Amino acid sequence: VGPQAYHHLPDMTRRAANGKPIIDTRLSEIDKFASLPTHRGRGPSAFITVQEGCDKFCSFCVVPYTRGAESSRPAGEIIEEARHLATVGVREITLLGQNVNAYRDANDCGLAELLYRLAAIDGLERLRFTTSHPCDMSDDLIAAFAACPELMPYLHLPPQSGSDRILKLMNRKHTADDYIRLVQKIRHAKPDILMSGDFIVGFPGETDGDFEETLALVREVEYGQSYSFRYSARPGTPAAERDPVADHVAAERLQRLQTVLREQQRASQRAMIGRQVSVLLEREGRHEGQLSGKSEHLHMVNIDAPRSRLGDIVSARVEAADSNSLRARMVDIG
Repeated sequence: VGPQAYHHLPDMTRRAANGKPIIDTRLSEIDKFASLPTHRGRGPSAFITVQEGCDKFCSFCVVPYTRGAESSRPAGEIIEEARHLATVGVREITLLGQNVNAYRDANDCGLAELLYRLAAIDGLERLRFTTSHPCDMSDDLIAAFAACPELMPYLHLPPQSGSDRILKLMNRKHTADDYIRLVQKIRHAKPDILMSGDFIVGFPGETDGDFEETLALVREVEYGQSYSFRYSARPGTPAAERDPVADHVAAERLQRLQTVLREQQRASQRAMIGRQVSVLLEREGRHEGQLSGKSEHLHMVNIDAPRSRLGDIVSARVEAADSNSLRARMVDIG
């Protein structure tokens, strides 16, 4: 069920109590942005929902049925909200959407233009967006990574598979080569960008050869962060009607893929040792006298610093890389 189905919960619980499967893809007549919180987060970092729904109909995904067609909030409304957040101390905003780079409001303002307008807000120093579809990664949005210093050098761009045959079965509307050439174009615009991706293994019909092509794409792109999953059927989607890959085969493939992805993440973090990074200090760390925050590349960084620096963006030199974070020494002592 989708979030707009919350008003059907009493009926759904009764049906579930009687052992009936629940698939509720009815969409509320209420404006979807009016029924959801538009921004989330406290402190110096916040999230703003700018786009809802998806028109891509990937065969494994239930989003188009539960969230409906793509729709975008008016840019003026988003900018007004971001201005308010900046006045209460927010320094970084992440724009959210099921397919956020398809953002385009009724006045034809696309995501790149929205980012430039947000970057002009006093006090707002960092911008991010997620999640993106490769087919909507426009040239003007790619150029924004080079031209807009407030847009952080991190991009989550899921390929899902490296096999053209599986991508077609997934209805992804791009090939592996399309994706690789797109990444090359993005890295040409922003050479130090950190790429993140999603992968599904064990998709119905996936062969050993298809999986090897996914591994080849991963090795070609080299991800700094990633998310990978065994295929899980969503009732009502086309892929759910197909014969699944055996559980033990999918599990073995996922383990192999995650081994490669983990090593790439560790290599990305080790490469930061000795580099100076900019860190938005967001919360107290696990140890006394320690603060934690995000670097430009979305690495979690732990720094010895007084609590009075919470909310500041500081310069720090990376001294060590742990499994999921970096340790750094602050060089900005102003």
